[in-house]
Amino acid sequence: MNLQELNAYAIAGKVDELNLISLEGGIYLIEARMHGAAYPLSDTHGQMMHVRSVEHAREVLHAFPKLPMNLIQTPVDDEMCGMAGGAEESSRVPIAFRYT
Repeated sequence: MNLQELNAYAIAGKVDELNLISLEGGIYLIEARMHGAAYPLSDTHGQMMHVRSVEHAREVLHAFPKLPMNLIQTPVDDEMCGMAGGAEESSRVPIAFRYT
């Protein structure tokens, strides 16, 4: 899903929430959740869109209708080389879509 499609779905009220997924190396991905399914945001070349920070995500989405947004982070052990994955779930923290 690209930005134009996401905006159209958001205006139509079909987007349940947005998730900003934090990856190792300071990379964030944006995914839209609609009817229980995840739709990652892609750039103009069809590749996964990367943003640099929470603030960068807000800048990218500034013209969108206000939506619930969460920061998703995986447990540190999952990102460490050689560590077995535990039963810990990713942390999910609601964040403000805008400051206004």
